[in-house]
Amino acid sequence: MTRADIVDTDGPEMFARYAYAPNQLGYCGPQDSSRLLNGGRNEIELAARQFTGAWPYLQVLSRMTGIADPLDHRLVESYWLGGGVGADLESHAFTAELLAVIGPQAGHYWGHLTAELANEAAPNHCFHVFGVYPWSRLLGEGMDEHPVAVLDNCRITWGTVLSTGRADAIVSCQQLAWDGAALSLSAALARNVELDRTIPTVATGDLVAVHWGRVCGRLTTEQVQALADSTRRQLHVTNHRLAQQVP
Repeated sequence: MTRADIVDTDGPEMFARYAYAPNQLGYCGPQDSSRLLNGGRNEIELAARQFTGAWPYLQVLSRMTGIADPLDHRLVESYWLGGGVGADLESHAFTAELLAVIGPQAGHYWGHLTAELANEAAPNHCFHVFGVYPWSRLLGEGMDEHPVAVLDNCRITWGTVLSTGRADAIVSCQQLAWDGAALSLSAALARNVELDRTIPTVATGDLVAVHWGRVCGRLTTEQVQALADSTRRQLHVTNHRLAQQVP
């Protein structure tokens, strides 16, 4: 087994690692992030159910794939990274299922999630960031730096570890760019990120996932490809909408 093969295979643990950073920052999920950091299966599930974005996706993925446990590793991986068991779900059917679950609790913040968004829809986090969250709709209004930064931090980024310290690492990864008309990914840049102490030692050369400035897991080359494909696909459909939105 190579280091690239040593990745999350436990669904609840993977969910917790990827969800911890935005939860700690107060953006989503329960107020007490210790359940994600230190909890067992039951505590993580209790916390996961309070993520009003991620949990409905896992519920719909469970229903549409026939995999009973929403925290099954296959569903969690597909949600955070794209690809996998959710890759072949029809977007209009998925949107209808998601609306049935999330619609009653959507409120103003999920107001952009409508049937008209089906052409952009995918059963993964990247769609939620670019399609459902309001930030992409704030582009082109003359104050683009903040929404671009939020979108870039909120999406899952892939990168290669260049060096490590006791609590942080330098990772080579692409960043989100906005040229006034369209979103794209930059050339790879060195970035300082926080290390998750629950991940076994991260070493130079490892492929990793980064969420809100925090390494949340090692990746295989196949997972990197799935994440890159889902990200580029979402940028493409988002740019199509923005071309109609931005003067």
